[in-house]
Amino acid sequence: MRHAWIWGLLLANALFFAATHWGGMLTQDRDDLAVLPELNAGKLRLLEESTAQPETPPAPASAPAAVSAVAEVAPAQHMSAELAQVPQAAACLYWGEFSGSALALANERLAPLGLGARLQSRTIEHASGFWVYIPPLKNAAEVQRKISQLKKLGVNDHFVVQEPGEWMNAISLGVFRTQQAAENHLESLRKQGVRTAKVGERKTRLRFTQFVISGADAALETKVRAFMADLPDSELKMSDCD
Repeated sequence: MRHAWIWGLLLANALFFAATHWGGMLTQDRDDLAVLPELNAGKLRLLEESTAQPETPPAPASAPAAVSAVAEVAPAQHMSAELAQVPQAAACLYWGEFSGSALALANERLAPLGLGARLQSRTIEHASGFWVYIPPLKNAAEVQRKISQLKKLGVNDHFVVQEPGEWMNAISLGVFRTQQAAENHLESLRKQGVRTAKVGERKTRLRFTQFVISGADAALETKVRAFMADLPDSELKMSDCD
């Protein structure tokens, strides 16, 4: 009996100890017990997030603008390259207008340049102009005598008017677009010894020659301009080819 009482007392103490320490767990549902590890795991995750290193701050708002600027530069550079590849308008050199001895001299100056097909000439007509002439002579004999005199003076550019009218048997020593050009030519003839020549307006259709040089540049223009020392009444210009 005594041993039974002792074992009973030990059992009662054990039950009391269990009730005081694990009583809450014994009275909870199984589902509640299953939730506990999840709650603990969540707490652990929150703790890890709070102790983790801070994330890299976002790039400043100006960064996308810089990228956009770079993206805009590329098309601009591409467009510039395309414009650079567009062929420029061809330039032509126009030199004239010539007739008679001036035309022959202009041809002589241009020949050494070896321009080939780049050199073209075209005829330009004007309703009127000016000419240097020797007034009409009485007959063909006087005309031949005057021509012989001119040749002795070195004047080989002449033309005898043979059309019936007031100018028949006159000797033309050159036609010019402007009066000033005609006056300049008369002055040079007088230096050669021609005394009877005059300047007058020629009221008839006159033809002149103009040279056109394609593919011209500044260097070529300089060369041709140098020829104008011998042909001061000519005009030279550079422009787009027409």
